[in-house]
Amino acid sequence: MMASLKESLAGPGYVILNAIRVLNIIVFLDMVAAHVVMLVKINLLTSFFFFEAVSHAVAIGVSLFLLVSELPFFHNFFDRHWPSLGEDSGFLTLAFAMLILGVGALGDLNTPATSQEELGLTFWRIIISAGILGLVVSVINLAANFAFADRDIGVSARHVRVYGAVAPQKVASRTCSQRSLHLNYKREETLPSYSTSSPIRRASSAASMPRLPLKISPPLNPMRMNSNAASSRYSRDTSGVTIPDIAHHPALQSGHI
Repeated sequence: MMASLKESLAGPGYVILNAIRVLNIIVFLDMVAAHVVMLVKINLLTSFFFFEAVSHAVAIGVSLFLLVSELPFFHNFFDRHWPSLGEDSGFLTLAFAMLILGVGALGDLNTPATSQEELGLTFWRIIISAGILGLVVSVINLAANFAFADRDIGVSARHVRVYGAVAPQKVASRTCSQRSLHLNYKREETLPSYSTSSPIRRASSAASMPRLPLKISPPLNPMRMNSNAASSRYSRDTSGVTIPDIAHHPALQSGHI
């Protein structure tokens, strides 16, 4: 029942959420203007004015960053680097950030330097309008986040704001494509890898080596080898010293044998 009700709200939700987007941009522009006014009108009575100026500068930077996140141009950047502001996260982070900025803007009015007499009615209205709009629109974003999201099928309010009535089909197709890419990546990781020391790699490297010319010596004569071996056997001992001829021994010449 609830799933069918949320699917029926996806079509009108496209118009409603884009109207809320316009309100978000207006709130952030108003917030930037309010903090610029307070930065210009800052009181220089003490040396701690620097930290007050830094707080206003940070509020301006955060407001501009959130304003850019609401523009339909940088979806891939925020999905990759700031997923809390991406399509899959909805409006929770945006609503809480806007709530804090609105409370801070109203709290800055509790000083003599930001009173209506010091700032003037026009500038004072800019600041108070930024605070009130921040509180109200943050509650609207929070309610829209739960009204148009369907967590059972993975559809967020940002999906409905971008795709409208076809948001469930778009999310389902994107989920299937991501799963197929993940399975392909896992399949590539399980394939065997061949190192440089594997037999297949060594065989391929040996086959790719250039063939060097080989010189083959002629066959040796076995008779010559035997005669050389015999002559060397009786002419030299194992230590390589030449053995003298026995016929020239003095004992043989004296006739004692």
